[in-house]
Amino acid sequence: MLIDSHCHLDRINIDRYDGSLANAIAAANERGIQQMLCISVTLDNIQTVIDIAQTHPCVVASVGVHPCDVKEGTATEEQLIRWASQEKVVALGETGLDYYHKTEGHYETESKELQHESFALHLSAGKKIGLPVVVHTREAKADTLALIKAHGSLEHSGVLHCFTEDWEMARAALDLNYYISISGIVTFKNAEQIRDVVRNMPIDRLLIETDSPYLAPIPYRGKPNEPKYVREVAQFVADLKGMSIEKLGEHTCDNFYRLFNKAKQYLPA
Repeated sequence: MLIDSHCHLDRINIDRYDGSLANAIAAANERGIQQMLCISVTLDNIQTVIDIAQTHPCVVASVGVHPCDVKEGTATEEQLIRWASQEKVVALGETGLDYYHKTEGHYETESKELQHESFALHLSAGKKIGLPVVVHTREAKADTLALIKAHGSLEHSGVLHCFTEDWEMARAALDLNYYISISGIVTFKNAEQIRDVVRNMPIDRLLIETDSPYLAPIPYRGKPNEPKYVREVAQFVADLKGMSIEKLGEHTCDNFYRLFNKAKQYLPA
């Protein structure tokens, strides 16, 4: 069995499923994906994500504001804690830092400050209520690690999702008790750095994801992604680790439930 540890079910293309999200989820189930963590990214879609999780038995939710969306509105700690108290919410995020988008070579100071404030708040809330944090990091290695050290929890920690950095950063995150999640990017021709991380990663800290509807793995690159394609990610990672997909699935499921320990109670019978 497999778990898609990071997807955006409110954004996937369900046209091929007669407009039914339930059918898209069923297609993933048929390929051995037993559970999916649906991630919120804006104030506007947090309740939508929670509702999806509460409607579909094999879906759980995470609540937060993506760093690229903080200028449109950030959550207070009180709001995050209130959302996190709802049924089937198992994590905070996605939050973090993204310095990729720059204006004339310089990152906007206002956006950077908002990202720092929002990330610190998510980390603090997670520490307070004992939930892990789903972290997005892009071209912000030092600041991401510094904020986790300053505001995060070693006990409840979190995951660096859709990891695209180097082994040095992965190792530093492991020292903070964080997990590393690998997306379909690992299958891309120019992703040798990520493949090196996978080869070096201890198997007990590894997760897999689609980040759908984005970043579909080969052979679906360039097409809309969806949770059922986490099987392609799993097979590729299993090959890199020199193990069967079944064994990789066992390890990554165990890791998922160790980190997101509330999720197991929502696993369909």
